Amino acid sequence: MKDPMPTQRSRRGIATCAVATLITLAAAAPLAACSSAASSSPGGSPSVSTAPVSAPSVSTGAAPAGDSFPLTLKTAAGAVTIKAKPTRIVSLSPTATEDLWAVGAGSQVVAVDLSSNYPAGVPKTSLNGVTPNVEAIAHYNPSLVVTYQDANGLVAGLKKLGVPVLIEPAVTSVAGAYAQIEQIGQATGHAAGAQAVVSGMQKQIATDLQNAGTTHSDLSYYWELSANPYYSATSKTFIGAIVGMFGLKNIADAADKAADGGYPQLTEEYIVTSKPQIIFLADNQPSDGGQTPAVVAARPGWSAIPAVKSHEVIGLNDDVASRWGPRLPQLVAQVAAAIESVSK
Repeated sequence: MKDPMPTQRSRRGIATCAVATLITLAAAAPLAACSSAASSSPGGSPSVSTAPVSAPSVSTGAAPAGDSFPLTLKTAAGAVTIKAKPTRIVSLSPTATEDLWAVGAGSQVVAVDLSSNYPAGVPKTSLNGVTPNVEAIAHYNPSLVVTYQDANGLVAGLKKLGVPVLIEPAVTSVAGAYAQIEQIGQATGHAAGAQAVVSGMQKQIATDLQNAGTTHSDLSYYWELSANPYYSATSKTFIGAIVGMFGLKNIADAADKAADGGYPQLTEEYIVTSKPQIIFLADNQPSDGGQTPAVVAARPGWSAIPAVKSHEVIGLNDDVASRWGPRLPQLVAQVAAAIESVSK
C-alpha cells in the first residue's frame, strides 16, 4: 500500500494512498503517506500540507542528550512538546510506521493505520490517516500519534486529551526524508538509532550514485503514477528529485502547469512522441492498476518508444516508490540499475 506522497500524490501518497492518491495530493503537495490499496481515485483524498519540510530541531528540558525528555520538537506544523518517552505510539502514516521500526521504536507502537503494511507483523488496525477519527484513536490510549496531515480536527481533538501529535508531511527532497527519520528518533527516544539509519541510507545511496553516475542528461525517462488517465511526476517533486540526482531528463517537465502541482496528466500521444529511454512504473502492482512491463509493451503505439524497444520498462515496488522512509535506498538502487543497463 502506498503512502500519499504529493509525489507522488494532490491527488496520491501519504493517505490510503495509491498512485491515484498521490495524484490528488500532488496537486497540492509533494508525496504523502498512505497505501496503494487504500485509495483508488485521484480526487478522493484530502489535501496535504505543501509546506517545504526543513530539518527539524529539538530542545530539551534537561541535559542536551539525544533521548532526554521532556523535549520540544520544531516542525513545519509548529512546536510539539513530548513530556516523557512515549510507550504507546499510534502511527497513521505508512512512511512513519517504517521509520518507527527502523529507528528501534517498534516495540512502543500499539497501533498503525490500515495502509501500513511494512515491516511484517505491524499492529495494523482500521484507523485511517486520511480521515482520522479522534475517538477511535483515543481507544488505544496513545502517548504519541504520528501522522502526515492534520485532518478532521485531529490535532485539536487529541490536544484536549493531552496527546501530542507529530505531523510528518510529504517531503520534496532526500534531506527532508533524513530529517523526518531523525525527528522521529528524537521523539521516541531513539536519536542514536535514527542517526545510524540515516548514515546507512546515505552510504547506500552514495554508492549507487557513484556506480551509475550523475551526468546522464542524454537519457530521458517517464515516471508513471497511473494509467488511463496517465499521471506522472515532474522534476520538482520528491520522485523527480530522486531521479534527478542521476541527471536524467524528465519528459513530464515540459507538460507541467502550475495547477498540476508537479503531477501533470499526460496524453498517450505526448508520451509516445517524447520517446523516453526508460519508463518507471509505480502502478504495476495489482492494487495500483497492474500496469506491468508486458502490459505497457502491448499498448497501441508504445512499441515505438525506445524504452519499450530496449526492454527498459521497470516495474517498481509501488509501496517503496511512494514512501520516503528507510527503504528509499532500494528505490535509488532500482533507478541506478536501470541507468546502468541502458547505458551499456
